[in-house]
Amino acid sequence: MRTEKKQKLKQLRRWRIRKKVTGTAARPRMSVCFTNENIHVQFIDDVVSQTLAAISTVSKSTPDREKLAANVASAKTVGALAAKAAMDKGIKAVVFDRGGNRFNGKVKALADAAREAGLQF
Repeated sequence: MRTEKKQKLKQLRRWRIRKKVTGTAARPRMSVCFTNENIHVQFIDDVVSQTLAAISTVSKSTPDREKLAANVASAKTVGALAAKAAMDKGIKAVVFDRGGNRFNGKVKALADAAREAGLQF
């Protein structure tokens, strides 16, 4: 399958998911973005269009960020750190936005680590 076709299908999945998944102040949207090298997680209140908390493999608050990459092991670490950052902001329950990615591998590892750290999906 051509790269353009894959990108188009991913964009369509992303739009389809975003029609159904919205975050509020009580239950923000946990948006996950995977690049080739990094992982980014944001907790977003869509009502006021505000990011409540964010963590990534490149943020300065992340310990051992030089060793982290976009793989399953790093996804587990980032998931636990994201849950901790959300708990510090008073966020206990979230709506998970996988960003058009399929729910397996890195995405599943990140979600499971966040659940184990105390977040409710």
